Amino acid sequence: MKRIIRDIVKYLLPLLCGVWLFWYVYQKLDIETIFQILKTDVNYFWVILSMAVAVFSHIARALRWRLQLRALHIYPSMRELVNAIFGMYAMNLLFPRLGEVWRCGYLAQRERASFSKVLGSVVSDRLSDTAMLALLTLLVFFMQMRPFRQFLDENPSIEAGVIGTLTSVWLYVGIALCVVAVVWFFRTNSQSRFVQRIRGLMANVWAGFASIVTMKGKFWFIFYTLFIWFCYFMQLYLCIFAFPSTSHLTVAAVLLLYVLGSLGMGLPVQGGIGPWHLAVIAGLSYYGITGNEAGAFAFVAHGAQMVLVVLIGIYAFISMACDKKKPKGEPVMEDIVTEIPESDRL
Repeated sequence: MKRIIRDIVKYLLPLLCGVWLFWYVYQKLDIETIFQILKTDVNYFWVILSMAVAVFSHIARALRWRLQLRALHIYPSMRELVNAIFGMYAMNLLFPRLGEVWRCGYLAQRERASFSKVLGSVVSDRLSDTAMLALLTLLVFFMQMRPFRQFLDENPSIEAGVIGTLTSVWLYVGIALCVVAVVWFFRTNSQSRFVQRIRGLMANVWAGFASIVTMKGKFWFIFYTLFIWFCYFMQLYLCIFAFPSTSHLTVAAVLLLYVLGSLGMGLPVQGGIGPWHLAVIAGLSYYGITGNEAGAFAFVAHGAQMVLVVLIGIYAFISMACDKKKPKGEPVMEDIVTEIPESDRL
């Protein structure tokens, strides 16, 4: 019962919040007008091109991950890597953040590798993405300071909350107390089997995380990272040409929309449904694009990527089902039978 309640809070509640936020945004708009815009005013060539660019970003993510795994002496095939990345996005669409764990488990099982080491490589993978988003946010903040300032002026509680949290003495006292408590627990229970297992797990995670330092091909890692984020930006940038109302937007304007949307995607809601739409529609309002036109753009730009996630997810799971390679981490019946003495076989 506790597990069911935990799963409801963890997965269903964020989805319901996202759906409610989506409804809250679109209930103010004229749905019939939006559908009319989708039928007559949208050039879907640009939308399809945006989806194609997204596929390249996912493949580049697989290539970047391969560099880290090779530093851990894990050598999966490109097919396995692509299946893991495609499947990850599909799983995240169902359960927020579960896709990251799933791709680690899939690859660790296929290659008989340490799950915690693979997880460590994913941690460093995601940290590099977080660093890129932080840099883009700073860049956009200085390029588009006026819209940011307007947003904060319209929402003073957000600015006050952030400043209050960062300047609160209790925040740093709490962090210090947590660190002291963890250090004390590990030192006083150093012989505990549980503590030893945790240490082993953390050592493997650290080894995976450190792969970003020890791996060969650091130039390619940086190249793939920049290429991934360039593709991410182009997905949104190409979509603006699909709508007459947005085709005049500048690169700087689309960068602002992209950062706002990325921050919305950071919330643990399946596919960013709701938060992404709210963030992008709010961003469009700074450039005079409001109402049904903004709602239609957000619906198509986000919906195209969700359709793509479903398609690549279907491809990944069909590919895995058709893969005849025996998983290294899973014994098959032929292997088991050969280990049984002939006298004991049926």
